[in-house]
Amino acid sequence: VIQEIDDMMQDTPSSEGDIIEYNEALEKGKEVLSSPLYEDKLRTYSLAQLNEIFMELEVLIREFSETLIAELALRDELEYEKELKNTFISLLLAVQNKRRQYHIEKKKRPQPPRSPNLSGGHTESKYLTTVIPFHLDNGPPDNQSLQVLIKILKAINEDSPTVPTLLTDYILKVLCPT
Repeated sequence: VIQEIDDMMQDTPSSEGDIIEYNEALEKGKEVLSSPLYEDKLRTYSLAQLNEIFMELEVLIREFSETLIAELALRDELEYEKELKNTFISLLLAVQNKRRQYHIEKKKRPQPPRSPNLSGGHTESKYLTTVIPFHLDNGPPDNQSLQVLIKILKAINEDSPTVPTLLTDYILKVLCPT
């Protein structure tokens, strides 16, 4: 099903000629559908004429169905991309707020002499100050890169020990692929 949708999306009008042809088919379809198809008029048509109308309507329905499927697939793809971007922005803001709070708390409390046995009741965030490398000249990240960045941001937000591994994978697979 997904392959068929992908094939249909690739067959959607892309050039000006295709768009003009598509618009002509649409106009013809409107003519067929809006013409008065009264019962009396239909009875006067021959079998060949009725079959021709039937075939035109069938082609029109098929074209509209393909267009609808392509448009729905595009809409779903755009909604998914929007969700990814919203998730990314939310996580980025959460990490930035945690960093801001961390730096404010760090400035407020005096720096006691460090003792390995005393933690002072405060657990220090290990990965909160992690910097994720990003090249602006590559343009905005694609969906796959956004998914990887979201995983890294979630791990940073949760102060997870998986941050170094995720960051290494991101650098090797996304920034410097071989």
